Amino acid sequence: MEIHVSGRQLRKAMENEDSCRRQYGAAMTKKVMLRLAVLRAADSLAVFWPPKSGPERCHELKGDLAGVFSIDRMHPYRLLFKARDEAPPLDRRDEQQRWRAITSIEIVAVEDTHG
Repeated sequence: MEIHVSGRQLRKAMENEDSCRRQYGAAMTKKVMLRLAVLRAADSLAVFWPPKSGPERCHELKGDLAGVFSIDRMHPYRLLFKARDEAPPLDRRDEQQRWRAITSIEIVAVEDTHG
């Protein structure tokens, strides 16, 4: 999957392990690098279907954050991203097809979405 990162500081942390370690600490950096590797290796977001399964527990958020996806990082923090250039699905009820169509994402934040 193609990965983009919004924001200079976040991009620096996602692209450089030393910068990530300074910003988030060693334990969280290990998780970040693991999650980024899994995302890069995926052909599409469908690899993480069904939602909330596997160690990544990837799922789409609701409410004010609708359209933003969350992937576990290190409790309680999540790696938040949006689909880039997502084509509207023919049938909105087929979420698995929608996830299959997402092949490019933009990481937008690392935060605790439960707070």
